[in-house]
Amino acid sequence: MKREVGVWIDHKKAVIATIAGDNEELRRVTSNMGQRVRYGGAAHKDAAEDQRDRRFTSHLNKYYDRVVECIRDADSILILGAGEAKIELRERLGKELLGGRIVGVEAADKMTDGQIAARVREHYLNSKRKLQRKITV
Repeated sequence: MKREVGVWIDHKKAVIATIAGDNEELRRVTSNMGQRVRYGGAAHKDAAEDQRDRRFTSHLNKYYDRVVECIRDADSILILGAGEAKIELRERLGKELLGGRIVGVEAADKMTDGQIAARVREHYLNSKRKLQRKITV
């Protein structure tokens, strides 16, 4: 059975909507990470700032690992999000040799779990309709 997945993601959480036939599942992965502090105007970084950046990157990598593990068996993946995280996830999936399964990357502001599920359903339903039109033409 084909597994179609949609992921809404930012640096704090990912909501994963999986559609397999008539079954739908929502799953949430949290990063448990606070707001990243950004420093500007400094000509060079100090050691403490470098260490914070390394910890942030390490924590983010573990978070993306957990998200990728949840969607690894998907046949197609739609990525949604408001910030950098959607692009970072796309790049991570490419490194994991899953980039060919990505069917779209779309900007989407904060959404409820229900809105995410509806958007994913709508995307895959529209994709099937377009495919059917091509076949019948």
